[in-house]
Amino acid sequence: MNPSAQDYAIDVRNLNKHFGDKHVVNDVSLQVARGEIFGFLGPNGSGKTTSIRLMCGLLTPDSGTGTCLGFDINRESAQIKRNVGYMTQRFSYWEDLTIRENLDFVARIYQMKNRKEAVDRSLESLGLQSRAHQLTGSLSGGWKQRLALAACMLHEPRLLLLDEPTAGVDPAARRDFWEELHQLAAHGISVLVSTHYMDEAERCHKLAYIAYGKLLAKGTAREVIESQNLATWALYGDHLSQLSEQLRKTPGVDQTVVFGSALHVSGHDHAALENAVKQAAAGAELRIERIETGLEDVFIYLMNRSTDNFGARP
Repeated sequence: MNPSAQDYAIDVRNLNKHFGDKHVVNDVSLQVARGEIFGFLGPNGSGKTTSIRLMCGLLTPDSGTGTCLGFDINRESAQIKRNVGYMTQRFSYWEDLTIRENLDFVARIYQMKNRKEAVDRSLESLGLQSRAHQLTGSLSGGWKQRLALAACMLHEPRLLLLDEPTAGVDPAARRDFWEELHQLAAHGISVLVSTHYMDEAERCHKLAYIAYGKLLAKGTAREVIESQNLATWALYGDHLSQLSEQLRKTPGVDQTVVFGSALHVSGHDHAALENAVKQAAAGAELRIERIETGLEDVFIYLMNRSTDNFGARP
């Protein structure tokens, strides 16, 4: 069953934004259901951050309409901001204050009543009590990330907008962070998160891929993979880089990517692709196998296609 309009935390249509002569967001339409973790992917400079800011009323679109938590993004941005937690790409809290002092300062900004109780609750929910009096500047990336999430959740928002929140954070801290996100989603909080990590993308309920301001694919991970209709073979052996260059010029091959000890070769013409792979392997000491196309194969393909279609962004 498709969600009705009131079930959407975000429902925006045909958003456009220019900065000078650059069309940074180009007819973007997106829906995020309540209680859903929605992954927003794309290369640097693709328009992810600008799109997120348009959706929550931090920027005004040149054209387009939509709602965020039921509020109009063009007319009711103040109401949206009171109900949204926004975690920026760069850590933006005060390193010469303790964790508790940072959270108390944020609570003052939101003019929250019962600040101490709200801060205590936030410290407990994210396991920060033992470090409450530690200076923020001495925290590791993972603990800074927890502080940033605690600050976002302090005013009990219904929607979290997270702009590459795990950049530069170690794998264990990233895993813990995503466990927290799924717990929040289970309690009905919606999450829109931009990321470059494919393991994180696969943990989202839905995904969208944006490049040069245009949405190129959206849906579940499986739907995004199937939408590109790519067949993929894996080749194992020596001299994979040279083989990649050779196959890239072969009819039926749309993409070659080295993944560790394997070369992934993908294409839309499945028969021609199979013929190209088997010819390359004939007489060579290679092991080949047909594999399922993965999310990373698809996103590399989309990134290359967007560069071919739109050219490199200046």
